[in-house]
Amino acid sequence: MQFRGGSSKGLFVLSKDLPEEIEAIKHTVLLAMEGTTEGDPRQIDGLGGAHSLTSKAAVVGPSRHPDADVDYLFLQVVVGKGQVSTGQTCGNILAGVAPFAIETGLVKASDPVTRVRVNMLNTGGICEVLVETPAGQVNYAGTASIDGVPGTAAPIICNYLDVAGSTCGALLPTGNALDVVDGHQLTCIDNGMPVVLLRAADFGLSGYESVEDLTKNVELKAKIERIRLKVGPLMNLGDVAQKTVPKMCLIAPPKYDGVLHTRMFIPHVVHDAIGVLAAISVATAVVVPGSIAQLLNPDVSLFSIEHPSGECTVQLDYELVDEKIVVKKAGVLRTARLLSRGELFV
Repeated sequence: MQFRGGSSKGLFVLSKDLPEEIEAIKHTVLLAMEGTTEGDPRQIDGLGGAHSLTSKAAVVGPSRHPDADVDYLFLQVVVGKGQVSTGQTCGNILAGVAPFAIETGLVKASDPVTRVRVNMLNTGGICEVLVETPAGQVNYAGTASIDGVPGTAAPIICNYLDVAGSTCGALLPTGNALDVVDGHQLTCIDNGMPVVLLRAADFGLSGYESVEDLTKNVELKAKIERIRLKVGPLMNLGDVAQKTVPKMCLIAPPKYDGVLHTRMFIPHVVHDAIGVLAAISVATAVVVPGSIAQLLNPDVSLFSIEHPSGECTVQLDYELVDEKIVVKKAGVLRTARLLSRGELFV
């Protein structure tokens, strides 16, 4: 099946229909499904969307985790490179996992809402997903809207449980709320997605530049990549030259009613919006004492993270223990839509 999940799009397949060996999945099947070859970004011979946000896949099957219903493996196709990354998960594509599990019979639907606990294989952690299923059928139509997606759809609530340090081993992987690399102050954080936050002003930018202008700024991208390569080992990620994490986030004061304005490099192109788990990591940085993004009195539970096409609201359930932030749960609202189902010829 092909789903739009959040502001992304991808191919969803059952784990039983693919070879068990991860290398076989990555290199002989998925690349052919997406039509990805090195040096050709068009993906003309497959179902990939010729863009990083539309060249994704989810492999879903019964869970081996005692507290989960399904296992979810996310695969990111690197457009034009003939490569696949499993070093991260994707919260947007995850929004389609529960509907897919119900549509394929992996999970039996309830009435009026079905709760699906998803085990995220890439990074670990459980996401509790709530899907509208009146009369036992997935409802896709509704009045919920998310920025970066036209129209409205049924709401899908994603509650992330215990995802702090899921990739890097700690919420603050370097052990510090604030670090300095290449003369730039920054905060490294991992609450479901490894992210490095930097001030846009420190690069001579407002932080409100268009996605197109930032993507064309070769000098800026080179500076950010140099920092990313140096930060990788500090975040327990090792050599990140061929990895899609950490994401690099330029922050600026909010333009509207949010807590921060962002431009996210993922990592070599600029996101048209912001990834779900990246937004959770950024929102968490807002409440970390001493971070580059800290708000002095964040006496709220809802954090609106502004991005190029709107905002993403994150709900945090957290507490301060011995001057350290402990995040109990992070929730976001997403939507999804089943686009097609059928046979894909490889």
